[in-house]
Amino acid sequence: MKSMQLQEILFSQGFGTRRVCAGLIQQGLVTVDAAAVLEPSELFPPEGLHFTVQGKPWQYFEKAYLMLHKPAGYECSQKPSNYPSIYTLLPAPIRQRGGGAAAGVQAVGRLDQDTSGLLLLSDDGKFIHRMSSPKHHVPKVYEVLAKHAVDATQVDKLLSGVVLDDDPKPVRAAACEQTGERQLRLTLTEGKYHQVKRMIAAVGNRVEEVGGLHRSRIGELPLPSDLPQGQWRWLTAQDLVSISAFPVAK
Repeated sequence: MKSMQLQEILFSQGFGTRRVCAGLIQQGLVTVDAAAVLEPSELFPPEGLHFTVQGKPWQYFEKAYLMLHKPAGYECSQKPSNYPSIYTLLPAPIRQRGGGAAAGVQAVGRLDQDTSGLLLLSDDGKFIHRMSSPKHHVPKVYEVLAKHAVDATQVDKLLSGVVLDDDPKPVRAAACEQTGERQLRLTLTEGKYHQVKRMIAAVGNRVEEVGGLHRSRIGELPLPSDLPQGQWRWLTAQDLVSISAFPVAK
């Protein structure tokens, strides 16, 4: 990767317009290797570059791949209707990466406002399409708390297929395991609207309204136990392998 002006590096990472980025540098608010840089046009090899902006450490990423532990009570929308947006949980540079009309990261698929758990975000359109497309059958695992006791008949129906009201073709769970009297671990490879809730309803039960649905895994990538609700982190190369996301643009 060719060297880039520091001003352009900051702009690509979401720190504002080019003029704003130049101003941050000229004010001595940007350091590279612990040394302040005052010239916006100074060149650096961007890949893997570590720098600080206003005392906060950052690393250059040409494309953003990250996970969020989504809490209940947030909408996966830039323009939410009734609840706060998940994007308010991210720092401004992540939301503004790249500039332009399509700035920032986007959620890879959605979780309902009352659903918690693992959510991926990226600014790589090919990655988002690959992970969201039903053609790729990326498995997603949900922990379900039902309103009523679960029985073997319900589990069998979820595995053999249930008919939803908008699609005459049966929808099947890729896996279904009863983990408690009212608890299921459900694996899906599709992403229909309110799919888990509608499948549970189709077998004569309901998902609890509060704390009833949590996504715990995508592919082979689990939600880390040490990532609190509302927090995010960058995906590692191994994480991307775990969700079978390669090849991705670099």
